[in-house]
Amino acid sequence: MPQSNLIYTLCYCANFEFNELHTHLNQHYDSNRFRNVIELKWKQGDVYIFDYGVVVFWNVDPYDRHDLLEKLTSFSNQILMQLIEDEFTFSIGGEVPSIKNDHISLNCDEPLVRLALSHGLAQSTKLAHFEFQVQNTINDTAYIPKNIADTGKSKLSAKALSKLRGHLFISKSNIMLNYDLLDVPDFFWENPELDSLYGIVSDYLEIKQRIEVLSKKLETIHELFEMMSEEQKHKHSSLLEWIIIWLITFEVFVTIFHDLLGYI
Repeated sequence: MPQSNLIYTLCYCANFEFNELHTHLNQHYDSNRFRNVIELKWKQGDVYIFDYGVVVFWNVDPYDRHDLLEKLTSFSNQILMQLIEDEFTFSIGGEVPSIKNDHISLNCDEPLVRLALSHGLAQSTKLAHFEFQVQNTINDTAYIPKNIADTGKSKLSAKALSKLRGHLFISKSNIMLNYDLLDVPDFFWENPELDSLYGIVSDYLEIKQRIEVLSKKLETIHELFEMMSEEQKHKHSSLLEWIIIWLITFEVFVTIFHDLLGYI
């Protein structure tokens, strides 16, 4: 398939400094803004930059993609160590828009049609990033439920438990705070005639089903979070109990020693 028929999607960073980026691109390049998306004419192709850190390239070769990403770097927050990417091909001339075997067939070459499709492609790529984050968190903490099942405790110190709870909370909150990105974009409230195009991509990439799986995995993290919270409370209460026991023991010895001296 010719390079000119390639769609390349990339989750590049957590999010862009969007207003500053739009101002910069608008001053130097041919660009338009649609709510949270910047449409940019780049080299021989088109690029759609989403404020939540995803870039969708249409007809842009690897060298030119790299050139643009270098320009976006200074407007990027938290560039990802593990970049999430996907590729599709497309052609124009089909009777109706469709997607099969990662090939998108279009019946016209309108910018808004590309934008509508890009919304679904970008969401899928961002969702893949969330999936990667959650699965890594589950894998990294899998030993904790096993330790609790085998020994009745996690074998972590109170400090280690607190740090891990903080890590889990950050992982979960980063996703939950951005969860609305996976809803139907507001763009389609203003352009309802394009909603079917978004639906084609969303259904093909199983965005709804993947969101449900992601939600269940987040519940697993929440359950682990609660389990660790209970263990931390138990450790704290056990510490208090031992402090009380030692204080009582000390008081008994003091009393005995005092009475003994008084008797002598």
